[in-house]
Amino acid sequence: MLKRTHTCGELTADQVGQTVVLCGWVDTRRDHGGLVFIDLRDRFGLTQVVFDPEDGGPALLDSAQQLRNEYVIGVKGTVHLRLPGKDNPKLKTGQIEVKVAQLELFNACQTPPFEMTGPEANEELRLSYRFLDLRRPTVQKVMVLRHRMMQVMRRMMSEMGFLEFETPMLGRSTPEGARDFLVPSRLHPSHFYALPQSPQLYKQLLMVSGYDRYFQIARCFRDEDLRANRQPEFTQLDVEMSFVEFEDVIGTIELLVEGMAAELMGQDLVLPLIRLDYQDAVERFGIDRPDLRFGVELKDLADIAAQTEFQVFRQALENGHRVRGLCAPGGALEYTRKDLDGMTEAIKVFGAKGLVWIKVEAEAFVGPTAKFFPPEIQAKLRDRFDAKAGDLLLVVADTQGVTNQALAYLRSKVGTDLKLFDPKAFHYSWVVRFPLLAWDADEGRWVAEHHPFTMPLPEDLHLLDTDPGKVRAQAYDLVINGEEAGGGTIRCHDPVIQSKVFSLLGLSKEEAEEKFGFLLSALRCGAPPHGGIALGVDRYVMLYAGLTNIRDCIAFPKTAKGTDLMTGAPGTVEPKQLRDLHVKLSS
Repeated sequence: MLKRTHTCGELTADQVGQTVVLCGWVDTRRDHGGLVFIDLRDRFGLTQVVFDPEDGGPALLDSAQQLRNEYVIGVKGTVHLRLPGKDNPKLKTGQIEVKVAQLELFNACQTPPFEMTGPEANEELRLSYRFLDLRRPTVQKVMVLRHRMMQVMRRMMSEMGFLEFETPMLGRSTPEGARDFLVPSRLHPSHFYALPQSPQLYKQLLMVSGYDRYFQIARCFRDEDLRANRQPEFTQLDVEMSFVEFEDVIGTIELLVEGMAAELMGQDLVLPLIRLDYQDAVERFGIDRPDLRFGVELKDLADIAAQTEFQVFRQALENGHRVRGLCAPGGALEYTRKDLDGMTEAIKVFGAKGLVWIKVEAEAFVGPTAKFFPPEIQAKLRDRFDAKAGDLLLVVADTQGVTNQALAYLRSKVGTDLKLFDPKAFHYSWVVRFPLLAWDADEGRWVAEHHPFTMPLPEDLHLLDTDPGKVRAQAYDLVINGEEAGGGTIRCHDPVIQSKVFSLLGLSKEEAEEKFGFLLSALRCGAPPHGGIALGVDRYVMLYAGLTNIRDCIAFPKTAKGTDLMTGAPGTVEPKQLRDLHVKLSS
């Protein structure tokens, strides 16, 4: 077997005259009759190799003419400079070529279902042949970036005194949020393990055990509905620290964020990063992860709406709802009536009954509802939005939740459509002081906004007994370009406070002991104040690679339906396996 001496992205003019061995895949093949040119590819790059009968004889040329794309070969030959005018400045190897004296065919390849370079095939086909898709240079660059990111994380966390731990994959199902993936136990009939949604409880127990600073690049599993930036199994950098407060965790993670931005993207961050209070973020941008690469803030219009005769506004106010809007700069000139009708339909997904749009012209407003706004009201709206001729006002009148979601969607859309930001730019910020609890109207109970182990703000502790909905949490999310890149909290290290939170979540004292007795027991045995965070590795790679779907950042991802098109998972199992596990199917 020919053993390679160099990779396909390594050779330069410095190696001219050397005899080398290259191994890889046939990327392209050009048969010029008496000569065959092949671009040989591996994950390091491309090298042009030449089959010339004067170097290897007619038999070698004949063998080269049988080669096809994606054949796996090894070649031995001499490095030469390319002919004048034939070099390729886009490649590191573009000055040279290898004249082949020996060829070894390692493996042939049937005609691939798509090309490794050129236009991208549809996702279903690519995921069905993911082992081929992973050969594509564009995908390999993402996988290399992912590797580099993990190396930076490990190095920097170690330098900051953190210890890397591994925590169990098989644990106990606990009511922490999303639905668990369950694993039946053969040795314990009718009992199940749960795959970890995160190492949350284990890392807290490590703090109780005195390890002070923990990290793990952890695999996590959540059985929930999927979307472009969510997978049933994902990877996170999991971090926990002892004897810390809110600012200590954020300050430490900012050093990591700064280091990754510099090393992986060449970005110079200014620390500390901008921080937004949760309530402020939602009021100004309609969302708790705002994209701050552009402005366009939401404005409350209740006082102006109350002065109009427009019944949509007046009814909303009478029902205790909100009237809010945004100004899209230049939007009146860019959006057609069809575009605006499309926006109206789009926000109905969030429960909005309609959209009020107004085109701002120099003299007056234009639009279906313009007649309801006399000159004095128009003047107030212009002033509220600082609107100029050519701008577009978009207003939604509905509940707080509906206006938040609808206007956040519209803000994101106009930011992209109107090119209000540089798509290659990055903006990092923190959103802090989230609500501790949220009311689940369907179940008629409080649920944890982040997770049940979050410590309330000290100044809000008294509200646990009187007004739980107003309690704010020591919680913080890292936001990059409108994506939640990480989230964490300071934990309940006090067993009394933790028990009170469990009670608010509807767990009786007996249920809390049954499900979380090990944690409560640990907290009663000298637990230090502690807190941590988890950064989404897949999402971070997606952002740094300039992609919009985390499936493109994972070597073997699942589809939006949670299936693996390549292996056919999930699949059926033999009846004997089910009997051994004491599992009986209902259908």
